[in-house]
Amino acid sequence: MALNPFTQFIFDLFILSAIIITAYTCNFYYLAYLSGKRKDALLTSEHGTPSVTIQLPIYNEKYVAKRLIDAVCDLDYPKEKMRIMVLDDSDDDTVELLGNTVNDYKEKGFRIEHVRRGTRKGYKAGALKYAMQTTDTDYVAIFDADFIPPNWFLKRAIPHFSKSNIGLVQCRWGHVNENYSAITQAQALSLDFHFLIEQKAKSNSHLFMNFNGTAGIWKRECIEDAGGWHTATLVEDLDLSYRAQMKGWKCVFLPDIIVNAELPVQMNAAKRQQFRWAKGSIQCAIKLLTDIAIKRKVAIEAKVQAFIQLTRHIVYPLMLVQFLALPILLASHMNLYVVSFIPALTIATYLAMGPGAYIMIIQSMYQKSWKSKAKILPALLVYNAGMSVNNSVAVFDAVLGKKNEFLRTPKYGILKTKDDWKTNAYNLPFSQVTLLELFFGVYGIIGIFVAIFSNNPIFVPIIGLQTVGFFYIAYMSLSHTRFKRNKSSEQRILSKSEKMANTVYKLSMIGILAIIVFGAVMAFNGYNTDIYPLDRMRGHLDGIIGSSDPVAIQNHLNAINADMAIVLDNLPDNNKNPVWIFPTESTNFLRIQADVDYLVTSIQKISAIPKDSSAYHTGMMDISDRALLIKTNLMDATPYMYVSISNVLLSTIWIAAIIGIFAALKRKKEQLKEADETGV
Repeated sequence: MALNPFTQFIFDLFILSAIIITAYTCNFYYLAYLSGKRKDALLTSEHGTPSVTIQLPIYNEKYVAKRLIDAVCDLDYPKEKMRIMVLDDSDDDTVELLGNTVNDYKEKGFRIEHVRRGTRKGYKAGALKYAMQTTDTDYVAIFDADFIPPNWFLKRAIPHFSKSNIGLVQCRWGHVNENYSAITQAQALSLDFHFLIEQKAKSNSHLFMNFNGTAGIWKRECIEDAGGWHTATLVEDLDLSYRAQMKGWKCVFLPDIIVNAELPVQMNAAKRQQFRWAKGSIQCAIKLLTDIAIKRKVAIEAKVQAFIQLTRHIVYPLMLVQFLALPILLASHMNLYVVSFIPALTIATYLAMGPGAYIMIIQSMYQKSWKSKAKILPALLVYNAGMSVNNSVAVFDAVLGKKNEFLRTPKYGILKTKDDWKTNAYNLPFSQVTLLELFFGVYGIIGIFVAIFSNNPIFVPIIGLQTVGFFYIAYMSLSHTRFKRNKSSEQRILSKSEKMANTVYKLSMIGILAIIVFGAVMAFNGYNTDIYPLDRMRGHLDGIIGSSDPVAIQNHLNAINADMAIVLDNLPDNNKNPVWIFPTESTNFLRIQADVDYLVTSIQKISAIPKDSSAYHTGMMDISDRALLIKTNLMDATPYMYVSISNVLLSTIWIAAIIGIFAALKRKKEQLKEADETGV
């Protein structure tokens, strides 16, 4: 059956997105296969104890900065061979804390410096670039503020520079607060996938792998040969490691050397980190892919894998495209089953391509402890689905060339499940992306109703997973936003304006919940009055097409007329056509009603004709053909019923209400910030 141009376009977009997502997914399975190939590590004892500079880029990290310096100064390595550079760009009381800590260790004989460059230009990459001007040691180790290197780190990692062309050894991240919450557990599993599958597979082969920005050691010569640190992207680590490998250097991943780090416990901090990684990867793709493609010494497979790694975040916008397209296609009665009309096989295919395969990978990664990790997989699926809005915005930011700003991921020194962070400084507020997440969540509820009423319940779990993800991420973003005073300010009596701001926040939270419920109810009612009658009519038309019994056909036509009356009552009185601009007769419900009336008249005439006559069979064929034509007209009209004047008006009011609530919450944050800064 021919599709109208709009539906055909949506279908093509849906299929193209599915093909691309499947290709990226299959590549992950290929890397999982490569990671399973065992490769013995090569060690050398020729290095002895080479000189090492340990660079610690820090910006406003008062809760974890001292912990890092303590761990670094505790490394089992000769003091005369170890130089520590605390690259401090902070502009809060972290500066004083670091100054005192550095002075304490200087008095103990450590070669440690508190480097203040007086600007944040270039952010982390700028600080590392500045430090390299005075770095003259053989190797450079880098740790972010939330990492806790073990005291044996240097002695175990440096011997892996066993060949002259090895420019980087990257160690695996551990997770010191993995079990703090479902958020940290999901992040830990996701990072383990990256390290134990992607990094391991690429290190074991000739493929490009990336430096993860911390918990690694560079050969100084390699950094200089690759052109040093660049500040053009948000992921200076990925940028430098790719440029180094294009120069012929080899990067090695060490899965058995684990450096513990703190995972973000606040949702808004986790979103900021994901945003930076997604945007930075696309920036690197724009910056580097052309050079990689024309580089003769780079193998074809390495070029393909480099393209996939640098562009893999485009999967998130494609996920949203599929999410938006699926309800439209279901409402148009498009057959989206993998094979024929076998729903069981469809869901089995989705499970095999997703959770089923991931469980097998988890089993190979964790061996005996795989069952406890597999229990976290549902949380990871919900987390990743919900993050697709945040990461899609990051991708578009990169593609459109929006100005870079390196926004760090704040950490709070949270190690135990009982530790609290909500009244600490650095608590990030929700962003405008949360509004988009709520929109997609409500759209998902509509999509679930569409799947149910279009007799496609097999797609409810698929839509539902993402819908839950959007609402979960949005809820956590709001609930993790600080709407209380800092501890240092909470002792005094709140002013009248602050009490009012607290009231505004509580009412806003109630308002958001009420608006979501209102949107869901209106979506259900709208579907029940605008779309579901068309679904029922198409079902009755299918009955007419497949029947040769005049009585049964008459009953179908009576039901169609009842539904037609509902539809006509909800359409504009002037022309009863749901198409606003450039309407056609194919979507004119007055004409469709006339065609139904013609069928009623025809079946009454045919009922009086003997069933074994040629006139009876000719008449039935004519009725079947006309029923098929009416069904096609209804399918053409269905997408336009979603954008009726009443639906658009209600959606506009709904969005305006959400924006109004967010404006009130923004004002609340500004009041708190102003009060904290002025101390009044």
